[in-house]
Amino acid sequence: MTTQNPIEVADSYFHALSVGEVPTAMALFSPNVVWHQPGTNRFSGDHSGPEAVGALIGGMMEVSQGTFALIKTGPAMANGALVAVPVRFTGKLDDNAMDMAGVDLLTIEDGRIVEVHLFSEDGPAEDAFWGRG
Repeated sequence: MTTQNPIEVADSYFHALSVGEVPTAMALFSPNVVWHQPGTNRFSGDHSGPEAVGALIGGMMEVSQGTFALIKTGPAMANGALVAVPVRFTGKLDDNAMDMAGVDLLTIEDGRIVEVHLFSEDGPAEDAFWGRG
């Protein structure tokens, strides 16, 4: 059991991602984490466990030729175990580019991220960028 509050956990997660410390970010996931990827693209659906989430993120990096990036654009906001974080995500793939706002909604329990729901400002554009695979 940890005394770290949910906003601190979310801030640690996004900081680790922003400086390229992917193992540190991944260590904040519960062994039972469920990641809900929206849309109708090759990455859409539920991904369970840190290994599946890591494969998802790795796949996004591969498809975007290493250009996929996610940055926190405002303060994390908590309601109990739920933490909403405004983000901007970008990527390039040949002549196509994606640059849009979103919200990542994290459920944090006992200092670990147990669930992730993602929201983007333009789901159809995100689907078009990632493609069907």
